[in-house]
Amino acid sequence: MQKLKQHKEIITYAVAMAFLLLILRFLEYRFLILQHEFEIYAGIIAILFLLFGIWLSSKIRKPKVETVFIEKEIKIFKNDFIINEKAISTLKISPRELEVLSLMAKGLSNQEIADSLFVSLNTIKTHSSNLLEKLDAKRRTQAIENAKKLQILAPTLE
Repeated sequence: MQKLKQHKEIITYAVAMAFLLLILRFLEYRFLILQHEFEIYAGIIAILFLLFGIWLSSKIRKPKVETVFIEKEIKIFKNDFIINEKAISTLKISPRELEVLSLMAKGLSNQEIADSLFVSLNTIKTHSSNLLEKLDAKRRTQAIENAKKLQILAPTLE
């Protein structure tokens, strides 16, 4: 405590000088702002408009995906096809063989036909063999073509 009393004047002058320095810095800062007020406000407004422009352009800009329209002729098929029951009974084609024939016409393989009808692959092979014989064909495509000619299967669009 004794040392503080001895240096009381020095401490008082030091505190006063620090206070004056703070006041001078504050005034210098205020003077700087007041002198360059327009530039500061203009800079702030410029930054705000820049941010607004970036946001607006991201909302307005067209997407990079380009829509392409392809014109394609669509053939309309009349659904007035009637199955020739007489040909089916004459050739003695069973309902299951007719089912296999329609799936063959859709382009399914023997395994896919077996899976969709829940039968074994050998059963489908037997039905296919019977169909080839009954329709007087050597290949599946020929059997399908003969079935369409006999109006057992509906004609397809080509």
